Amino acid sequence: MKFGIGMFGDSGYDTKTNRFRDPEKRLKEIVEEVIQADTLGIDLFAMGEHHREDYVVSSPETMLAALSTVTKNIILSSGVNVISSADPVKLFQDYAMIDLLSGQRAEIMAGRGSFIESFPLFGQNLNDYNELFAEKLNLLLRLNKEEKINWKGTFRAPLKDQTIFPRPKREIPVWIAVGGTPTSVLRAAQLGLPIMFAIIGGNPRQFLPLVDYYKEQYALAGHAKDKMEIGVHAHTYIGDSRQAVLKAYYPAYSFQMNRIGKERGWSGSFTQSQFEAGMSMQGALYMGSAEEVTEKLINTIELFGLTRYIAHI
Repeated sequence: MKFGIGMFGDSGYDTKTNRFRDPEKRLKEIVEEVIQADTLGIDLFAMGEHHREDYVVSSPETMLAALSTVTKNIILSSGVNVISSADPVKLFQDYAMIDLLSGQRAEIMAGRGSFIESFPLFGQNLNDYNELFAEKLNLLLRLNKEEKINWKGTFRAPLKDQTIFPRPKREIPVWIAVGGTPTSVLRAAQLGLPIMFAIIGGNPRQFLPLVDYYKEQYALAGHAKDKMEIGVHAHTYIGDSRQAVLKAYYPAYSFQMNRIGKERGWSGSFTQSQFEAGMSMQGALYMGSAEEVTEKLINTIELFGLTRYIAHI
């Protein structure tokens, strides 16, 4: 069982100046925070990708490269790379370098992206959302396995007798991140790839049918059971008590939820009662006292048979 922390690189909004915080300062803070996590023995760090004012990290691989020479043991993963709008060749090269710099600690977590800003930014058509992910994942996996590649697809130029340099010393672990789409779960199972469930709302138990579906299809595809890996990524905050967490974290969390909700046309605003429901044993927020979060986490590990948990902070 591995425990990690995940970040999106939230800028943080200063209500006194009505501006987001200085990105240079925030980026340097993240580096120091991960150095501390490595010192404390945290197993893994996962860095998200966004192309928005409220997040400072647009390139997880750049941040992970910066971390690769100032940490010693912690696994360095994306969380996630939106591979649908990326070039798999460039992505593989970047992670090969991170893996070499870090002493084989790099991992790629591939996702389709719940935010869509990267698609128009990099010239991709949202109408090709599913096809882009399938094709680019296929290419990324082949680049990871094959030293010389011949490949032809729809969304980029073909590769003929190409070797991608530098080569890592091993196959870089690739995880599939899913938010609840059965098609994505099936794809991960059939490919024999480890899966990371992003639980951001509702009751975590609602994911059990998808977890069982993954296990069933993984076995039907003929993959070895002892190689199966299942993870959960969820918002996590530990304080002295629930009331302390409510006071410290609710304002920032509700601000971000309301900001995103307004963009996406959600009705109403995110309330304190919703936040408190999320902190309950049936909620998706792993927040509260250390004892409360530990109990909830143990229940989730046993329910799903987890091999990994990433605390989003």
